[in-house]
Parts: sequence; C-alpha cells; structure tokens
Amino acid sequence: MIYCVEDDESIRQIIVYALNNSGYQAIGFGDVLSMHLKLQEQLPELILLDVMLPEVDGMTCLKQLKQDPRYQQIPVIMVTAKTSEYDTVEGLDLGADDYIKKPFGVMELLSRVKAVLRRSQSESTSILSFQNLKIDTKQHRVWIQEDEIHLTLKEYLLLLLLLRHQGRVFTRQQLFESVWQSDYYGESRTIDMHIKSLRNKLLEYGNYIKTIHQVGYMWEKL
Repeated sequence: MIYCVEDDESIRQIIVYALNNSGYQAIGFGDVLSMHLKLQEQLPELILLDVMLPEVDGMTCLKQLKQDPRYQQIPVIMVTAKTSEYDTVEGLDLGADDYIKKPFGVMELLSRVKAVLRRSQSESTSILSFQNLKIDTKQHRVWIQEDEIHLTLKEYLLLLLLLRHQGRVFTRQQLFESVWQSDYYGESRTIDMHIKSLRNKLLEYGNYIKTIHQVGYMWEKL
C-alpha cells in the first residue's frame, strides 16, 4: 500500500490513478491528519508526501514520522514545487528517501517509486532474527536485545548457516566445507571448539545449538 498526501486534488488523483494502474495499491489524502488516522489502521510500504500542505506541512510531518519508532522505517518520497537546493537538502537530512520536483512526469514518478521500494525491501531483508537475537547480514553484526555480541568470522558464519536452516542437521563435514571452504578431516576438533565458543557468546541462545550425537549440529526450531 502507498499513501499519497497531496492537497491539490487533481495532482492527487493523477498520482493515485497512475499507481493503481501500475499494479500498486494507493490511497490519497488531502492533509497530514487524514493520513495519520489511516496510519493507526494500516502501515503503508511507502509515503508520497507534498511539502506545502494545510495545517501541518510536509517537512514537519516527515520529522514526526522519522522520530516515531512505529513509522520511522516507512520510506518517504517528498513531492514538491519547492525546488531550491536548500529545500532538497533539508528533506533528505530529515530522512526522506527521495525528492521529486514538480512538475514531474508520471513515468519518472513510477520509476522513483519502484527504486525506493526495491531499496527498502532489500534493506529490510538484511536483518535475520530469532526472538531477541538479531543478525545484520550486511554489516556482519549480531545483537541480543540491545547488546552487541562480538563473534569471530568463523563463528558468525556458523551462526548464520545454522540460523538460516533451523531444524536441519549439519554434519561436521558439511559445516567445515561451508564455513572453512576446505575438506574436513575426521579427527579435527575445529568445529567443536568453534561451536563451544559460539554457544558461550550467545548466552541463553547458545542452548538452541543442539549436538546430534556422532553426526553434527543443528539449530533447534521453535
């Protein structure tokens, strides 16, 4: 769902029609208050936000959205006739994902919307989570609640592999080949030592790494 906040009814209708006709679901609003009421019912994938609006202007609305944990992850494209460099920079500094200047072409608008949605969806899938355990797969960082857990590269790769395939049993050979990218020799204790260290660092979540006797390890599925 895409929300379009635009007080000019003719422009609002063109934008909503173009989006709906291009396979998106879009709703138009003439002011910020109307959009906020709808936010209580449903969160959109994207907000198209005019700057010059009655009562609450677009910049103020953008600032409020980015300061509210409930809405700060919603991508916002500013759409406005204010074309100075200062206005553009202000919007981007406040957290806007893009800035479209009026007048604009429908094809340009659709292209910008598609790009922002694609980028947003890509960013949202970079976080892998299991209860309060979170992995940022782009930055290679791990947290338990708000506390960052510092893992070695091999520990991180082991955790990522196990967590992505919950309930699947990996033999020591499979883990070694996947993480170390080399052949496994049966007498090696490398896997067991890294698993032990990983369990300790993960605290209570270390209990989800189960030892399968004479086989290997798995992450216990909830």
